[in-house]
Amino acid sequence: MPSFRPLPPSMLRPAGRRVATAPDASGIHVPVSQAMVDCGVYCEGTRLPGKYTHAAALNKVHEIEAAGGSAFVWIGLHEPDQHQMEAVAEVFGLHELAVEDAVHAHQRPKLERYDDTLFLVLKTVKYVAHDSVAMTREIVETGEIMVFVGADFVVTVRHGEHGGLATVRKHIDTTPTSCKLGPYAVMHAIADHVVDDYLDVTDLVETDIDAMEENVFSPNSATEIEHIYLMKREVVELRRAVSPLATDLQRITTDHNDLISKEVRRYMRDVLDHTIKAADRIEGYDEVLSSLVQAAVGKVSMQQNTDMRKISAWVAIAAVPTAMAGIYGMNFEHMPELKATWGYPTVLLVMLTVCTLLYRTFRHNHWL
Repeated sequence: MPSFRPLPPSMLRPAGRRVATAPDASGIHVPVSQAMVDCGVYCEGTRLPGKYTHAAALNKVHEIEAAGGSAFVWIGLHEPDQHQMEAVAEVFGLHELAVEDAVHAHQRPKLERYDDTLFLVLKTVKYVAHDSVAMTREIVETGEIMVFVGADFVVTVRHGEHGGLATVRKHIDTTPTSCKLGPYAVMHAIADHVVDDYLDVTDLVETDIDAMEENVFSPNSATEIEHIYLMKREVVELRRAVSPLATDLQRITTDHNDLISKEVRRYMRDVLDHTIKAADRIEGYDEVLSSLVQAAVGKVSMQQNTDMRKISAWVAIAAVPTAMAGIYGMNFEHMPELKATWGYPTVLLVMLTVCTLLYRTFRHNHWL
């Protein structure tokens, strides 16, 4: 076996990609291992035993490649700080602009290419379980996964408390056939995992929307438009996470043929189909919620009209005795039946009769 001497970090970094290494605000550099979730070396589709640092793992890959083998390293990071990300970028030759995005997060789904490295940003989603929409302020929680893919490495950076890749790594570890396709097979597995979550979340959101729709069109239920607006806000957030990804996955299936094998691109087309399916569902939910807002507004308007009719009917009924009492309350001496023995009972009877007739009329016309 030919000897191999590891390259210094300065030579592993492509020219023109200098990354600053200033300490953080506290002046203490936290080691990369604190942010590292896992680091594995894969040779011919099989994960090699042992634990590695990010630099040692890449050196191991170079040793295997120098011996004529095929290998790559997959390192996973969770919310690394600036120094930790720069240390990883120094070894793997990551572009400083992509490194900045990976540290600060809050990126839209996108795909960028830096020479022979692809940088893919995926938005992860999680459905927040709740008893009812009225009892929660958040339905969909989002996070991010950044994926750096090169010829012999995969670097994943995750932001958020959900969206872990343990199941993906377990699948990669136990499926040598797919792992033999190289680092871009890992990218496919991650994208497939994230998009499957899209479909699961949209199914659960649909259940909430169906319940909300039933409530809006139920005649005896109180309609809270604020709840519909909450759901619409969550659907908008879900759309921002899912819809832009379709364009980037389309580019993966058609472009970058020099980096991605035909077999991996076939798998990515399946992920693209699922993404489009999820995006279409979300667009449909948005339209349904817009219709529910209009229906809820119409229902509230009808309820207000009904209330106004009831108020007007009772006012009309009360106006009769009020008018008669006002007339007979005047200080005139010569008024009909003013001196009569039965004058007072007669006036009360007339009041009662007219009010009864008005009440029956309003009831007949469904005002009361």
